[in-house]
Amino acid sequence: MTLYVGNIAFGLSSEELAQVFAEYGEVKSSSIVSDRETGRSRGFGFVEMTTDAAGNAAIEGTNGALVKGRNLRVNEARERENNFSNR
Repeated sequence: MTLYVGNIAFGLSSEELAQVFAEYGEVKSSSIVSDRETGRSRGFGFVEMTTDAAGNAAIEGTNGALVKGRNLRVNEARERENNFSNR
């Protein structure tokens, strides 16, 4: 299960993010999205949990949790829609 994590503190690393979620089950991967030009964090990322049960437990346990001064927003990631109307 892949989770969307929003409102991430700008100083948090992908490894630290994985540690937050590891309390709820095995983390397969974690990444924080960064700006292409500056390399700075964009304040959101994704965590992939190995099972749906771990993902659901992580959502319950981390949504709204205070991490480095910011309350995380966590939910199941949705497939990105192809929106060609903006082109």
